[in-house]
Amino acid sequence: MDVYEAVTSRRAVRGFTGRPVSRKVLQRVLSAAAWAPSGSNLQPWHVYVVTGEPLAEIKRRAGARLAAGEPWDEREYEMYPAALKSPYQERRAAFGRERYSALGVAREDWEARQRAASGNWQCFGAPAALFCYVDRGLGRPQWSDLGMYLQTVMLLLRAEGLHSCPQMAWSVYRKTVAEIVRPPEELILFCGMSIGFEDGAEQYIRTGRAPLDETVTFVESR
Repeated sequence: MDVYEAVTSRRAVRGFTGRPVSRKVLQRVLSAAAWAPSGSNLQPWHVYVVTGEPLAEIKRRAGARLAAGEPWDEREYEMYPAALKSPYQERRAAFGRERYSALGVAREDWEARQRAASGNWQCFGAPAALFCYVDRGLGRPQWSDLGMYLQTVMLLLRAEGLHSCPQMAWSVYRKTVAEIVRPPEELILFCGMSIGFEDGAEQYIRTGRAPLDETVTFVESR
């Protein structure tokens, strides 16, 4: 698989089989991903890879919290600005329409939307997950480094025939994750990522992308 194919075939998969993911493959992916760029080579990512019984326990505890109607953990960062301006709000709304229409869920059916969202905290059935943390003393540039690192991980997973789903949703169950992975207090959970083999029975619509001239400006000689 070449780089272009990896980029265009990568997507947030929300349905995985239970087929195990080899530790050797995960080690190979994460060893290569360490070469992702970061400002002054700080490499600010702290990653916990969870499989087997520890992951099953995270899922059980998250599921129990959800079933009991417990409130979410307070976020330690703002996922989206309170008031998204154009065109970002329209793009977010379009994603929601596409996502839930693929599941046959009506916009006004809040309970069905919540059930669909709850799959996040079961890792959509994936047998492996990683949880990416960053030191709370670092700044926005280092958080952007996490994005470059995680994208590198996802593309390398595609090269291995695997799929993934990055999930900031785990930030609201950060205490549940911390009970199992035991991160140092100075770390903030940025996101989780479900990893595994895609379940072909999953229903989805591939979300679109803005046209090039909406996001890219060429400044060149004429």
